[in-house]
Amino acid sequence: MERIVQGTSPAELVSKLQKADGYYITNTARDLSQSDFKNRILLHTDMMAADARERAGYFSLEITGGASVHVDILRKQVDPFLKLQILREKMPNTMFQTLCRGVNLFGYRPYPQNIIRFTVKEFAKYVDVWRTFDFMNYIPNMQAVFEEVAKAGKINEPCICFSTGPEHTDSFYLTKVQEILDVTGEDIVLCIKNHGGLGTPQRIGQLVDAIRQKHPDLPIHYHGHNTDGNDIGRIVAAVQNGANIVDAADHSFTGFYGPPPILSVIQTLKDLGHNAIGIDEEAVIESSDVIKDERQHYAAFESQIKGFQPTVQIHKLPGGAMGSSLEQAVKGGFIDKMPDILHKELPRVQKELGNYWSVTPGSQILWTTAVANVQGEERYGNPSGDLRNLLLGKYGPFPFYEPDEWIYEKVLGADWKTVLKEEGGVEDIEDMDIEKEKANLTDRIGTEPTDQQLVLYLQHPNDAVEFFKFEEKFGQVYVLPPSIFLHQGGFEAGESLTFTDNTGKEHMVEVGPSIVSEDASTSVYLNVDHHQRVYTFEADVPEGAVAAQAVMSKEEILVLAQAGDMRAPFVGNVCEICVEDGQEVAAGEKLAVMEAMKMQTPICSEIDGIVTAISAKVGDALNPGDKIVKVDIDE
Repeated sequence: MERIVQGTSPAELVSKLQKADGYYITNTARDLSQSDFKNRILLHTDMMAADARERAGYFSLEITGGASVHVDILRKQVDPFLKLQILREKMPNTMFQTLCRGVNLFGYRPYPQNIIRFTVKEFAKYVDVWRTFDFMNYIPNMQAVFEEVAKAGKINEPCICFSTGPEHTDSFYLTKVQEILDVTGEDIVLCIKNHGGLGTPQRIGQLVDAIRQKHPDLPIHYHGHNTDGNDIGRIVAAVQNGANIVDAADHSFTGFYGPPPILSVIQTLKDLGHNAIGIDEEAVIESSDVIKDERQHYAAFESQIKGFQPTVQIHKLPGGAMGSSLEQAVKGGFIDKMPDILHKELPRVQKELGNYWSVTPGSQILWTTAVANVQGEERYGNPSGDLRNLLLGKYGPFPFYEPDEWIYEKVLGADWKTVLKEEGGVEDIEDMDIEKEKANLTDRIGTEPTDQQLVLYLQHPNDAVEFFKFEEKFGQVYVLPPSIFLHQGGFEAGESLTFTDNTGKEHMVEVGPSIVSEDASTSVYLNVDHHQRVYTFEADVPEGAVAAQAVMSKEEILVLAQAGDMRAPFVGNVCEICVEDGQEVAAGEKLAVMEAMKMQTPICSEIDGIVTAISAKVGDALNPGDKIVKVDIDE
């Protein structure tokens, strides 16, 4: 049977999958980048592999979605839409696939319905297969995405998120499959999303068989991670029991927490009599060969802990969260506590909070809660705003059981039952005024934005604005290879750099000389393709010339808060100011929202009074003790 190409309708695709004598392969390049390289694999590398990947004959290439949309603009300075446009030119036949978090889209919290529909409509111009999931397996959270994908004529691939434990039975998952079909109809592909690489091959085979028995014509796509080194076994079991599509990645970049190698999957299943449909093995090998020398430049982003982790069956942290969690542990100075966090506290928290699925944003809630419990003086004594929303049911109902009452009391307060009654339930988020937001963005960047710019801004407002300003100042830097863009340790005066851009054109950059002027400022000369540029840097302030700002203790911050002087309780960014100067507020009313490690925490007033000063603004990076809002008692 021939490969399935871009432009195939959902009904035709489902029909081909039903008749297929063999299985298809998705190259999950995005998931590989997120799980093993902290999402840092550059467009330049993907362009190098594009020709071979196009000829390889994959069912699809997962190349956007998840956290990559955010990291594209935050760390790689590339427009996620431009990336898709450029790759489409090189890969006209391959279906592009995305990972969408349902109501959370490509972010970390729920968005209004009109923003969800606007975002899907824009990305669906380039994305063919929409793998959509919800970390609570709550189908209504995915419905708007399903509807917009169907309107665009693209492929819906709803997920059932998989985990282990006594509650995670075939019967439960079959109920979820039926709930999905009741909403989407039958022209879909069902994904079993085993994001943590959990369970045994036998368990995965059992689940695939159960779904196949109940829904014999439903195409099934198995997605897993190789964290424990055993995902090829799970893939084999999935295919042997009727899965139509499986996930893997280019072998020269595979690591420990992402997908297993494509070639190994093909070779293993071939001996068992299963044919990889449409696959050109020589092109699969070439895909890895053309980029293998690039891997060395990404070494700084690989995991701080090397080796497979069979203990994932205990802590259940998904591949996408492993790298970022280890990075946070190193930066936070608690890497030595990781065994306790991963093998004791995290599984304990998971059970206490309902044994739901550890995937974004649920995985971040579990992780930050476990870290706070180990680092803090008392368990659940320093809850995040997102943990509070979880207990309030803002993300959807708990699938199996609710946490114990003492946890509700710790997080919501002594009157937690009243709070739960008054504030609980899935949030009906009011539609945003898109035209108003467009005007705000126009004001911030000085020009009227495109719809694509507006889509990025509506999900990640501060980071999108910074990206737009960066691109306006420096241009489109996707032409830079990782050897230049990710170069470690800076460049020496007199150093010459040469590289080939995505069109094959050679470039040369000469650094230096560096001249210090009488006022101690430094001018650095840069020759780019023989065009000279000069950059001037102000003199460094001598050490000790300015006293370092003192960091307040938690106790000092609390005392000030009780007097109405609200300070930042931790290192983070201001993502919302909720009040205006002169506004009357009540104790407990939200004044601002801070964000750290993708989690949002409300800053609430401790007293009744009037806002007399607003010292912070949206986008500010604050340290503990920095001023936010001042509330004075109205006398």
